[in-house]
Amino acid sequence: MSKILDWPPVWLIGFLGVVWAAGSWMPVPLLGGFDRTLGLALGLAGGGLMAVAVVQMGLARTTVVPRRAPNALVTTGIFALSRNPIYLGDALVLAGACLWFEAIPALPLVVLFMAVIQRRFIRGEEAVLRAHFGAEFDAWAAHTRRWA
Repeated sequence: MSKILDWPPVWLIGFLGVVWAAGSWMPVPLLGGFDRTLGLALGLAGGGLMAVAVVQMGLARTTVVPRRAPNALVTTGIFALSRNPIYLGDALVLAGACLWFEAIPALPLVVLFMAVIQRRFIRGEEAVLRAHFGAEFDAWAAHTRRWA
């Protein structure tokens, strides 16, 4: 079971399930019908952000899989704006789902999701990057926000 929990998409799917359940059980429209439009826009922006980051990492020939040793430190493009654009994309997808399903009371789950991801994955990933790239990672991290 713990191996399954070592995949960030599993956490996103779990949180999305809770959001869907909350919206099904107690929908709370916030923006008078505009919720779904804004939710879709956030979801698409999050998916696009993830796709751009994955392509950049692929072009750099480095892994997107947590806990694997990186081959390169990607600091340009989308990674010049955020150290974790894939996780930021996940958070946008989750926020978009809250709006899409009119699960407004579930919006605090986005913050909880970000805390779980940071504790369970980001801290370890950054430690590995620091061990592999040292001062280069430190310089990038000093001027690039984690959740930009």
